[in-house]
Amino acid sequence: MEKEQKKNVQNKNLDKEENNQSTKPQDQTEDHNKIEEEDKKELTPEEKILELEDKLARTFAEMENQRRRFEKEKEDAFEYGGFSFAKEALSLIDNFERSKSILESDEKLKDSEALKKTLEHFDIIHKDLISIFNKNDIKQIDSLNKKLDPNFHQAMMEIEDDTKEPGTIIQEIQKGFTIKDRLLRPSLVGVAKKTQEKAAKTEETKENSETK
Repeated sequence: MEKEQKKNVQNKNLDKEENNQSTKPQDQTEDHNKIEEEDKKELTPEEKILELEDKLARTFAEMENQRRRFEKEKEDAFEYGGFSFAKEALSLIDNFERSKSILESDEKLKDSEALKKTLEHFDIIHKDLISIFNKNDIKQIDSLNKKLDPNFHQAMMEIEDDTKEPGTIIQEIQKGFTIKDRLLRPSLVGVAKKTQEKAAKTEETKENSETK
């Protein structure tokens, strides 16, 4: 009799545990279903219209941005398509100027008729090249006696010269060029600086005036 009662109690406990286990997943499923129902809650017609208007505005904005980017790329390709070619072509002018300088410094050819005629031809070709460049908006940068501008000039040396303001370009080592509003290459230049003696005197005068 006691054995049967124990069995009944054990069976009841097992049934309770099974019921608990079976109800837990069910509760979780019900909670999940409630969340899904809330997510799937129908929007009002006004809310749907606002949502569509927002999506449409975003789409139009993206299309407009793409159109502007395309237009800019097209303009750049048209305006600066020959940028690389123009930059390479500058070496022709450099070589002409180097060749002219070498011929002028040759003692054997100095003051000869052959040299004069050769230099004349060099000048004609050089002018033609510059003219072709100008027609294509490729222009030389005016540097001499100008203030150093990092946007167009690159200082290669400082030269003592008390007749010019410090930072004034007094020597042009290599000509710079622009193509339309872009820098093709900077001018390589030498700029003026005060002589050391004058700079030392200026500094000394400044120190004396500060101590008084």
